Amino acid sequence: MGAQSWTVLEWLALAEHELLLFAGIFFLLGALDELAMDLAWFWLRLTRRVQTFTLARADLRHRHLGGRAAVLIPAWQEASVIDETLRHALAVWPNRQLRIYVGVYRNDPASLEAAARGAAGDPRVRIVVHDRDGPSTKADCLNRLYKAMQQDELREGCPVRMVVLHDAEDMVDPAALPLLDRAIDDAQFVQLPVLPLPQHKSRWVGSHYCEEFAEAHGKAMVVRNALGASLPAAGVGCAFDRRLLAEMARDMGADAPFDEESLTEDYELGIKVAMLGGKSQFLRVRGEDGQLIATRAWFPADLGKAVRQKARWMHGIALQGWDRLGWTGGPGEWWMRLRDRRGPLSALVLLTGYTLFVLAMVLAALNLAGFGHPWQPSGLLLTLLALNAASFLWRAFMRFTFTRAEYGWREGLRAMLRIPVANVIAIMAGHRALLAYGRTLRGEAPKWEKTAHDAHPARRIDVEWAQ
Repeated sequence: MGAQSWTVLEWLALAEHELLLFAGIFFLLGALDELAMDLAWFWLRLTRRVQTFTLARADLRHRHLGGRAAVLIPAWQEASVIDETLRHALAVWPNRQLRIYVGVYRNDPASLEAAARGAAGDPRVRIVVHDRDGPSTKADCLNRLYKAMQQDELREGCPVRMVVLHDAEDMVDPAALPLLDRAIDDAQFVQLPVLPLPQHKSRWVGSHYCEEFAEAHGKAMVVRNALGASLPAAGVGCAFDRRLLAEMARDMGADAPFDEESLTEDYELGIKVAMLGGKSQFLRVRGEDGQLIATRAWFPADLGKAVRQKARWMHGIALQGWDRLGWTGGPGEWWMRLRDRRGPLSALVLLTGYTLFVLAMVLAALNLAGFGHPWQPSGLLLTLLALNAASFLWRAFMRFTFTRAEYGWREGLRAMLRIPVANVIAIMAGHRALLAYGRTLRGEAPKWEKTAHDAHPARRIDVEWAQ
């Protein structure tokens, strides 16, 4: 029994050693990638090549739009949120040049009724009932809205100047529409930041999006914009030049620009702007109140929905994106696309790390029980572990810093505590994304695995902005 126990112990120790090497090396590579992004951001700030400007919301809100703005909102089973979203948008965007297109499906009468309540007879809203059963894909619904917009252009003789994308749960900023209208003068694609709203009833799952978007839209997108790399569209709070969308459709050999085979058509749309030679711009502007002019929204509050959403992102961006978009562009572009596509590998490394933690606890317990520990870490391995520990502390500090800037120090502290939760969600999403990708390789068509949204009594943004 003793020899057999030692044999098992030796195998466990060997597994611990190999997992330490694998996880330690890949964690360090990821840390170096993030450190390079941090240094680029610090350099841009120190050289004042990037700045967050401040504008008065009132001045922007009363700015006359340069032409018609079409806002496309696809909606499948959004009866709980679409009415409030429309009421809010119509209240804070009084512009007569605004036209909101809401896409619902013929087998979803609840969303149709809710959209009609939210529109309340406002002629600036057009509800488009899709002539097929849902759900199809988000891109398919957007294409249906795009065609309805084209019909209005022909019938009314009023061309659309810019097309803005939003989701059914978004709470728009009063200054966002005129700001996008001003920026589209000089660019073919403009993206505003997205700020998830903290959720008091879901501190750990629903609120973990806060720090991820605060850092991504406070640092990574800023660096991408400064490097001249392509900017991925978030699918909300983004505007496209109408003529560029028409060019995209012609390039695809289609009558609408959204690719129905893609799970992340918004991400691809932003990348394709650069591929067609268009100019992209990421705008970080604060109002006179210090708040960022951004799209605010509630994200999934429970684990299953969060995993499903992130699996779709990972599948579409990391796996489909590799197949569909390739590796065009120069070194800066390759770096950004590599960052976009590292999700599945990161999930695997995180899973290895947590497996290693459990294994280390088992071996520590056996050591306390008197079985001993068959190996001792080398100096090189100890150095690797020390570098990883230091990089983790740095990452936690950066996460706190960017979260505190948008949400305050309390949420910044919670952001550091939520790191294990975000990691577990990433691991589960990576597993789900790989399975889904495997099914598409076998010929299964992609499906719109949209996130279900629940009504929340505190979800409305302060309407004092509208006054």
